[in-house]
Amino acid sequence: RYGAAMIFRVLAPFLVIASLVSPAAAQERVVIGTQRLADNGALFLAAAAGYFKAEGIDLAMTAYENDRMVAEALASGATDFALTGFTPAAFNFAGKGTIKAIAARTREKRYYEGTELVVSNVGFSKGLQKYEDISGKTVAIDALGSISHYQLEQIARVKKVDMNRVTVKPMQTLDAIVRAIATNEVDAAIMPASYARDLLASNQAKLVGWYSELDEIQFGALFASSKMLATRRAAIEKVLRAYRRGVADYTEALPRKDRNSKRTADIKSHEAATTIARYVYPDRGTSAAVAVEASAYFIDPQAQLDVADIDRQIAWHKAQGRVDK
Repeated sequence: RYGAAMIFRVLAPFLVIASLVSPAAAQERVVIGTQRLADNGALFLAAAAGYFKAEGIDLAMTAYENDRMVAEALASGATDFALTGFTPAAFNFAGKGTIKAIAARTREKRYYEGTELVVSNVGFSKGLQKYEDISGKTVAIDALGSISHYQLEQIARVKKVDMNRVTVKPMQTLDAIVRAIATNEVDAAIMPASYARDLLASNQAKLVGWYSELDEIQFGALFASSKMLATRRAAIEKVLRAYRRGVADYTEALPRKDRNSKRTADIKSHEAATTIARYVYPDRGTSAAVAVEASAYFIDPQAQLDVADIDRQIAWHKAQGRVDK
């Protein structure tokens, strides 16, 4: 857990950039709110490589506990940017013109391993073996209105399942969802591959399939405050250039897949994962890099947003009454 007051400064650059930036060059301070998540790996790679410093940006990153807090910090002026997931809070602030999404974070990409629908052993014995079999079953998600909730409803839409016949069980944390599957408390759950993998390996669950087999989702974005847009346009352009360089490094290294679309690893992916792990899991050992590699989602190489899916997400939240019409 990392509270709103915890600030982690950019680590010393891992690349030599003395020839790019004079020690005497003025650095413009910028604060980005985010979380310690592998989803934000492109930002961490850019910071570690010194790309922000090369643009004349003195970058500070503030770690928050959840996506809602990140969006609220940006809207209140506590930060200049936010790299965070799409939530009702983010959409409502954007709708009021307080913040604006300017570049992409990670996403579900067709046939890239990402979020998975897994079924408990009891659920499997009850016949839940295909996506459409969720009808009449209990499915765990982290929270109502979350991305996993949205994904569950999109599965139902694609497979023409009546959501009124699906029992949705919010569990608040991924660890609680894992326990619920392992103890057969629920029939199925939607979770990242890094969490599903241990359950599958220990024969405590069965894989129905990757969400990306059915649909694509934009998980979040880099947001800028309206104040930044109005008064510090040049700084926004500098931050975007640095961030996109980090995105390029991320996409060259993570996620890698073989001809069967299964995850694969090499020296480049391990080096990138090791760098990201220093931000995401500062207190863990060598296993941290493995965890990052196992949970790395796709990101658009140019950091372009999937606007069509964002429109779908907004429409869904409006229908649920969570986003102001």
